[in-house]
Amino acid sequence: MTGKTAAETSAHIIAGDCIEEMRKLPAKSVDLIFADPPYNLQLNGDLTRPEGTTVDAVDDAWDQFDSFAVYDRFTREWLAAAKRLLKDDGVLWVIGSYHNIFRVGTAVQDAGYWILNDVIWRKSNPMPNFKGTRFTNAHETLLWCAKSEKARYKFNYHAMKAMNDDLQMRSDWLIPICNGAERVKVDGVKAHPTQKPEALLHRILTACTDPGAVILDPFCGSGTTGAVARRLGRNFIGLEREAKYIDVARARIDAIDPVPKAALEVTQGRRAQPKVPFGSLVETGLIRPGAVLTDTRRRWQARVRTDGSLSLGRETGSIHKLGARVQNAPSCNGWTFWHTETAGKLEPLDTLRDEYRRQHAG
Repeated sequence: MTGKTAAETSAHIIAGDCIEEMRKLPAKSVDLIFADPPYNLQLNGDLTRPEGTTVDAVDDAWDQFDSFAVYDRFTREWLAAAKRLLKDDGVLWVIGSYHNIFRVGTAVQDAGYWILNDVIWRKSNPMPNFKGTRFTNAHETLLWCAKSEKARYKFNYHAMKAMNDDLQMRSDWLIPICNGAERVKVDGVKAHPTQKPEALLHRILTACTDPGAVILDPFCGSGTTGAVARRLGRNFIGLEREAKYIDVARARIDAIDPVPKAALEVTQGRRAQPKVPFGSLVETGLIRPGAVLTDTRRRWQARVRTDGSLSLGRETGSIHKLGARVQNAPSCNGWTFWHTETAGKLEPLDTLRDEYRRQHAG
């Protein structure tokens, strides 16, 4: 399913029990799973506001479990089914509140997942505590997990930094709860009581996947994950057992206009860029054999040779090895250590490498 353009992105919602349906899907076929499982809120009676109106709380049968033991067994089963579906470099995101997230966290670790971060979704507009008996419950917790401790996983670090005005993205996210035009309603009534904001999923999918990735939501609900996946050019599989949500989710996802393919690119770090041997700069004439390189303090001057190696007195080697040797250091990034000089101005070799990439893009 990967490799499609935004316009071709597919979305499938499967009706049925999430555990049973996950067991039918191909192993190692999913890049990211976002799970918003029942919270097991254990509500007793109606919640009322000070003026006497009733709060539209979660009292649906799908959120009710006979005991913690029953909830724990359910959690272990869906986590095991999800892990089978994840690619080796895939990731799991699971969200919860204080009612369930600590039990889920234990099950996550027992299942062999490796927790990378716990992210606090801090709500800028939380529902007040009407009784005044507790602090206002103003956050939920997300667990971001790799499939195992040693698994390689996707993280678009530089994209997250760009999204945060060039500051490293923190693990506490201030995002409003879903309301206004984004809140899906049927006949004026909320279609789903726990609809998540699209901004939350936008950040998660941008952080951990690329266009064409396969996203699975085993508790699809009103289709927030699918809507964002379609908009961002990802493929989507949603699982939902409640018939009243399925039509809502399908209509919502179908109405999404995908972002143009050109706009789906995100900021990449240097590690994601094509590797360029220093010799390629010599071959293409960006730097000529015989050119002299120096460090920023002009302590050492090395001469470029025709094969892309450097010489300094009797010492020879690559830009990295010779840089380490002259500094008596275990290693050296020659791209940033060595500089060319033009009209008294020093420029790191990195500048020439960037120029090479521009000239040979595509």
